[in-house]
Amino acid sequence: MILNPKRIATLHFRVSILSPLRHHSTLPPNPNPTTALTKSQLKALVINRYSSGKFSDLIQNVVASPPVLLLACQNLTPRGSDVNSPAVASRFSLKELGRELGENRFDVESCCVRMVPSRKKGESLVLPNLKLKVVIEAIRMVLEIVYDERFVTFAYGGRVGMGRHTAIRYLKSSVQNPNWWFKVTFDREKLDKNVDKLCLIIEEKIKDTVLIGIIRKLFECEVLQIELGGCDLGRGFPQECGLSSILINVYFNGFDQEIQGLRLKTNRENPRFDSNEVLSGSNVFYKPVKIYAVRYLDEILVITSGSKMLTMDLRNQVMNFLEGKLELKVDRLKTAIHSATSEKIDFLGMELQAVPPTVLRPPMSEKAIRAQKKYIRQKEVKAIELRNARETNRKKLGLKILAHVFNKLKQSGGEFKFDFHIENQVREIFTTWADEVVKEFLASLEEQSNWYRMLSAGDFLSLRHIRNQLPQELVDAYDRFQEQVDKHIKPFKSRKALEEAERRIEAEEEQKYAQRTVEELTRLCMKVDAPIELVRKAVKMAGFTNNMGRPRPIKLLIALEDTDIIKWYAGVGRRWLDFFCCCHNFKMVKTVVSYHLRFSCLLTLAEKHESTKLEAIRHYTKDLKVSDFNGIEEMHFPTEREVKMMGDKILSDPKPVDGTLSLAMIRLASDETSYSCVAHFCERKDTIVYRVRLLQNRLNVNPLDEKKWVPRMGAIHESLNRKCLPLCPDHIHDLYMGAISLQDIDCTSFVDVD
Repeated sequence: MILNPKRIATLHFRVSILSPLRHHSTLPPNPNPTTALTKSQLKALVINRYSSGKFSDLIQNVVASPPVLLLACQNLTPRGSDVNSPAVASRFSLKELGRELGENRFDVESCCVRMVPSRKKGESLVLPNLKLKVVIEAIRMVLEIVYDERFVTFAYGGRVGMGRHTAIRYLKSSVQNPNWWFKVTFDREKLDKNVDKLCLIIEEKIKDTVLIGIIRKLFECEVLQIELGGCDLGRGFPQECGLSSILINVYFNGFDQEIQGLRLKTNRENPRFDSNEVLSGSNVFYKPVKIYAVRYLDEILVITSGSKMLTMDLRNQVMNFLEGKLELKVDRLKTAIHSATSEKIDFLGMELQAVPPTVLRPPMSEKAIRAQKKYIRQKEVKAIELRNARETNRKKLGLKILAHVFNKLKQSGGEFKFDFHIENQVREIFTTWADEVVKEFLASLEEQSNWYRMLSAGDFLSLRHIRNQLPQELVDAYDRFQEQVDKHIKPFKSRKALEEAERRIEAEEEQKYAQRTVEELTRLCMKVDAPIELVRKAVKMAGFTNNMGRPRPIKLLIALEDTDIIKWYAGVGRRWLDFFCCCHNFKMVKTVVSYHLRFSCLLTLAEKHESTKLEAIRHYTKDLKVSDFNGIEEMHFPTEREVKMMGDKILSDPKPVDGTLSLAMIRLASDETSYSCVAHFCERKDTIVYRVRLLQNRLNVNPLDEKKWVPRMGAIHESLNRKCLPLCPDHIHDLYMGAISLQDIDCTSFVDVD
């Protein structure tokens, strides 16, 4: 997006904002500072700070205004629900926060809380409190307005409507004939050493020393930690800062522009031609060389439809740019070139491979064709039976009507009157019957042949010596009758039309077969599969199945209520179904959810109540129905029919299952005083204290060890293990069901419970 200074000079912005300090801002006062801005008003407010090619003083004039901070509070609330000013005022003052930001005396370090792990050798984690989260969210909103329209189209992650599934749909619909590809893999390192480089990139568009100072302070306090090559980004983990995604996109924007330039250069050197015009009458197929790229935060995939030498040159250019200008460490061994057709590549937690179109849309098998023909024949037989039954009923009804009229005539001596005038209705009914009979007759080639044979063959009036002895009027009438018979009943035209239709169908089938064969040999499509082996390993590691692969109970969940147990299983299952719904082998994921998770839940409920599996199935049914306090049945786990009917939901960026699978919230049985709910800006006091139990601590496994942990599966930071969080019924329900994550909770407000 290129902004015209002359156009901006004429932009009149009339939104009233209450400034924390009049001498720091030129904004007019707002009599009602408790009203949040809309997104369009915020965008106009940011654009109003654009001059001479840069945005200036965004902290003092935009972020520090209370309406902007209130909008940030609304964005932080779970599911984006509205938040009122009293809910914020009970925690901190927006005016005072805005005044601190405007005077550049906001203390970032005082708003940081260090979470100490439960084990001695564990790593600590620094988390921001709710006040600092509001500031971070306000800065993120401003940076999003400044940079979002400057990002390239293949940059996904941390953007509205540009998530994992959006990237996968682009790969499946736009990438044609991929030959070679490579995935850029970074060494596991934090971006702390590149803070100066990041600040220089930001200063190219934003002139604000206060903003740069806050970003530097966030890195110094370890609240903002960006680890490239890890498994923490974009998964809803509490250790991920709200600024991580937008800062990664800003840092990699120069790389994206470089790739975009290479793509445009390749398109100019290999223009697209009309194959029918250029290669008319030839058996040569023209495939222009294309370069495709997709970047989701720190995951980069580059695809080419050219030769391997072209891909090697492109790989060298990419690595030189990343290691040279961006000063990043690239794992050259893992950033290897692979064949798109013979090797699968992992990207965004899914497996990609180039396959012929028939693999994605296979033709019907002989068994399926026989079944289809049998079904069509059954429909035809059923239609004939219905037609015969309809004709029989019409005959009976017609005979009844004639008998009734005849009896009336006999009784009345030849004249009688109807009480109701139904001549038009009767005439309409009989006309409809006649039209249907004629239509069915003309549609039957066999009946036309029989009637034509009876009306035209062996008639003595067709003999010449007989015609000469008859009156001319009779001969002319007979000839006209034969003309009408030939015109309407002669079966040759119908037979010819039927044969022509059959030939047309055969020609279309041959053309489709030829086109399918050509596409099979000349075209490649993108197949996206779920890593089913990793899913099975995760199922086994989490305790859903035993060593034989059969469902087993999870004894840790026995302390929960029946409803909470079902909700936890439902949250894991729905996360898996939502994440892999765009995959070609989605049916196998459905089996894992519908069988392993469902029966593991039933076995857990049976273990809790000391009953058998059959008794649990009789009580809860396979749909896992449970009654609430009012006796109303509820179903949280997707039913077998729902799972069977599921398909691609056209989602944007569903969260992976990592955060839900590795987290268990165990309810504590205590008589402690009630606490406030730790969800962002929730004022409810009817809370229950839950203890956080993490999967890696229960199993005593290091998530970095891929032999014992599931590869490419992230984990919540170990410092949150065994922390106690008070939550209200609504937010614990959302947390169990996977609707929210620990990012939507103020984990720094944990309580100490022995």
